[in-house]
Amino acid sequence: MKHMEVVGVRVEMPANQPIVLLKETDGERYLPIWIGAVEATAIALAQQGVRPARPLTHDLLRDVLEALNTTLTTVNITALQDGVFFAELVFSSGAQVSARPSDSIALALRTGAPIYVREDVLDEAGVAIPDEQEDEVERFRAFLDNITPEDFGRMT
Repeated sequence: MKHMEVVGVRVEMPANQPIVLLKETDGERYLPIWIGAVEATAIALAQQGVRPARPLTHDLLRDVLEALNTTLTTVNITALQDGVFFAELVFSSGAQVSARPSDSIALALRTGAPIYVREDVLDEAGVAIPDEQEDEVERFRAFLDNITPEDFGRMT
């Protein structure tokens, strides 16, 4: 398993489809995962430290875990089948629950849980961006710094 960090969310044009971009912490590979608009908003809000007036679903789950004295220990992106990513939430009790990567990432950002990707998934879907292309990544990061949740459509 490779430890990953969330670079951010962007909208892929022309399809207007949000993606979340992960980067391996000790390498040069990035993993783009296409996600829904609601999950993109949830991830962007968490990255920006925005707390909605009422809890969103991922905030609610974090609060339930806290009330039950359980922690999310890791998020593992475990498979890629027919273009669909699969993830597992691993809890302090040892329980594991299958989940969509987008929901898993949104919850990990709210709880501080680390995100890991299986090596074979990263080999199959990861994109290597050598150091000389880091300027492009920096422009992407600058874009992410200026994006707002409203850029993903209506907020609930």
